[in-house]
Amino acid sequence: MPNGILVIDKSADWTSMDVCAKVRGIFHEKRVGHAGTLDPMATGVLPVFIGRATRAVEFASESEKEYIAELKLGVITNTQDTTGEVVEERPVTVGRDQVLAVLDRFRGDILQIPPMYSAIKIDGKKLYELARKGKEVERKARPVCIHELELLESTGPADYRLRVRCSKGTYVRTLCHDIGEALGCGGCMGALRRTMAAGFTLDDAVTLEAVQAAADRGEAESLLLPVDAYFAGRPDLILKPEAEKKLRNGMTLVMPALPEGEYRVYGSDQTFLALCRAERGKLITVKSFFPV
Repeated sequence: MPNGILVIDKSADWTSMDVCAKVRGIFHEKRVGHAGTLDPMATGVLPVFIGRATRAVEFASESEKEYIAELKLGVITNTQDTTGEVVEERPVTVGRDQVLAVLDRFRGDILQIPPMYSAIKIDGKKLYELARKGKEVERKARPVCIHELELLESTGPADYRLRVRCSKGTYVRTLCHDIGEALGCGGCMGALRRTMAAGFTLDDAVTLEAVQAAADRGEAESLLLPVDAYFAGRPDLILKPEAEKKLRNGMTLVMPALPEGEYRVYGSDQTFLALCRAERGKLITVKSFFPV
């Protein structure tokens, strides 16, 4: 059965679940999940985990992400992007220098009020379901972190291209909306392309069309990255057969000389077994990836 990570360069108008459904059909594997939802209008990096690799999704979804976003000033919409209804238009009297100056307010730890058109649940109801009925409810501001925020270029009299590196849970369209509000002219997001997620970049990504073409040639599995690729930043640890047997049986290994930290753990035949954590002289399994 196929196991691995497929980094998709998602096209516009596809939902993240559409992509998973397509991959499920191509690989004939029910266990498919993705790290980090992309709205239909957004394009770019969508890591898809297949087979046993789905066990790594929980780690991938916590990671930083990077985007290229189009900021459109002077236009306010109900979705905070150009797919929504325009609720107000304002004259734009600010230029590049004012935009550059206001970005400082949005770097580092900030608070965001989630948009009504989002999948966040309040009292068991998804916000976008309420928004489609014309309802608006109070939302609590949530802490997020904007690690990097760069003005790349001006693409029009009231249009700017931004590079955003941010924490999990950040709404880039809300960031565009809030920047517009801070400038006094309002704003929304005109386009969004994710360039990095879960440590993978566009250089790692392939289109769904390329995956389908490879499948037609019987070569789709050649596009899969091994699941341990996601944990490449951690040191590796190769176990001897006796220790490997204990780990496979769910036992904690006593390894007093092993420095504390997380490890990619392999069997003597280089099979990736688990992500483990060494602490107080013991090696504890965080998540196993071997077949059972």
